[in-house]
Formats: sequence, C-alpha cells, structure tokens
Amino acid sequence: MEHVRWLSQPTLQRPLMVAAFTGWNDAADAASNSVRHLVEAWHAQPLAEIDPEEFTDFATVRPHVRLTPEQRRTIVWPTVGVWSASTPGGDVILLLGPEPALRWRLFTDQLIGIARRFDVSMVLTLGALLADVPHSRPVQLIGTATEQDVIDRFDLQRSRYEGPTGIVGVVHDACTRADLSSASLWAAVPAYASQVPSPKASLALVERACEIIGTPAPTARLQAESHDYDTRVTAFVSDDNDLVGYVSRLESLADSGELDDDFDYDEVDDDDDDDDDDSVGGELGPEHEVNSDDLMAEVERFLRDQEGGK
Repeated sequence: MEHVRWLSQPTLQRPLMVAAFTGWNDAADAASNSVRHLVEAWHAQPLAEIDPEEFTDFATVRPHVRLTPEQRRTIVWPTVGVWSASTPGGDVILLLGPEPALRWRLFTDQLIGIARRFDVSMVLTLGALLADVPHSRPVQLIGTATEQDVIDRFDLQRSRYEGPTGIVGVVHDACTRADLSSASLWAAVPAYASQVPSPKASLALVERACEIIGTPAPTARLQAESHDYDTRVTAFVSDDNDLVGYVSRLESLADSGELDDDFDYDEVDDDDDDDDDDSVGGELGPEHEVNSDDLMAEVERFLRDQEGGK
C-alpha cells in the first residue's frame, strides 16, 4: 500500500466497504452522489487517500486551482478518498474518487490492502447505467455477485456479463483473487436525461446499500431532491413533442406491465426508521430491485457503447 496516505487509524469491527467511482460507471452521477451523500449524512471521518499520481491522466481528469482565505493559489488533485463511519448496522468504509486511468491492477492492490488492514467483511460497489426507462416511475436496480452465499443472503443474482468493463469489474476480480466477498448494485437512469444528475437513482442505491449494511438509510434530503428532479425533467421533456411522446409510451408500457414482462420485481423493504424520515407513514416509495436478463442486457449494452465511444 505504498500509494495510500493514512489520515487516521480508527478501530473498526469487520466493516463493510462501499465504493463508487466517477466516470465510466456513473451515469447521471448517481453512484458517486450516493457515496458522497453517505459520507455527509454519517459525518464520516477521513481515513486515507490514494495518491493519484500513478493512476490518473491529469489531462483528462484535471486538478483544480483553489484560493485560500489568504488568496494563495493551491492545487486540489483528483484523489480517491476513503472515509470511515459507525452506523447502527455496523462500521462502514466509504471510498469515492475518479475512475483511475492507469495501472488498474496496482490501484486495486491499494484498495485490497485497505480492505485487509481493517478486515473488511465485504466490498459493495455502486454503479449506474443509461437505459430506456421513464424518469417518472420507480428506479430499477439490479444487484449481482458471484458467491452463492452472498447471492442468497442479499437476494442478488449471479453476474453473467462478458465484455468491456470499468474499474468496478476489475475491483470485483481483485476481490475474488483476494478471497474477499463482494457484490455490486446498479441503478438504471433515463437515457434521455443523461446530463441531469439523478438523486432519485442515488436514493434507490442508498436505500438498497443500507439494507445490505443493515442500517437505517438517511434519505430525507435525497427524497426532497428526487421530487425536484422529477419536476425538472418533466419540464424539459414537455418542451419537446417527440420526447413527450417517447416518455409517454415508456410510462404506458411500464404502467401496463409490458415493460415488466421479462422483469422479476422484488420490492425493497423499507426499514428506515431514521428521525430524518419526513415521509407520510414512514413509506419511502416503491423502489425496486430488478432481477432481470433485460436489465443485465442494458448493462452490457451500456458498457459496450461506452467502449465504442472512446
């Protein structure tokens, strides 16, 4: 772990690691904003940083210039940050940063080193993909793993994907080689709203991740932002007659169940009893996890389209 800079040395009990990366696997910023939200909501403490020098193409992911209160210029590098938090469901390590551009195997060695140092129980990655889904309906989630006990324990499905992959796929391969349990959650976001950050998809990822952790999900702020998101996307859709027709067709298919013919929906139970929950009756809304060949095909199409666009 020669590229890890330690910021603290907390005592953690078999933490679960939740990781997300900006870029390739982060449609509508849904995955990265999920981890960012958890860092803020749980008041997570800085644990470490992974030095970006060996792993980042700074011409693509550029550092930023900031001014100090004394008006001195300083450089903020695009660093992968690591935080720790203690929740009612157990200790958690949160990892967030740009997808590395270089030396992925060395990068994953750093991540696995952090996991081993704290005896991490499982690595959970978050991702998001573009799909033909309407913004006005529940977010579709798919959860995958390769170990049967993890699949059974968390009601996931076995990953059967073959094709181009991002750092998320490489992380899971590294976990397998390190004999470390891992799982992945993906949220589907509307392709026609790809440039709009989706707090609705982030909310779905946060709820499902917290269900796996076994802790109440901090959702109040994401719920409010999700309402604003629906309003905003509906407004720009209404300005384009062709888009109105397209979204209306998706909504009709979803409402009639035709979009769901090949989907097996398992409703995510709402176990959020957090005081921040300001929803009526404690219901957070019908977010779903999708166990489906179709959504897996969407993941494959998304990854291949990303590869073709490079």
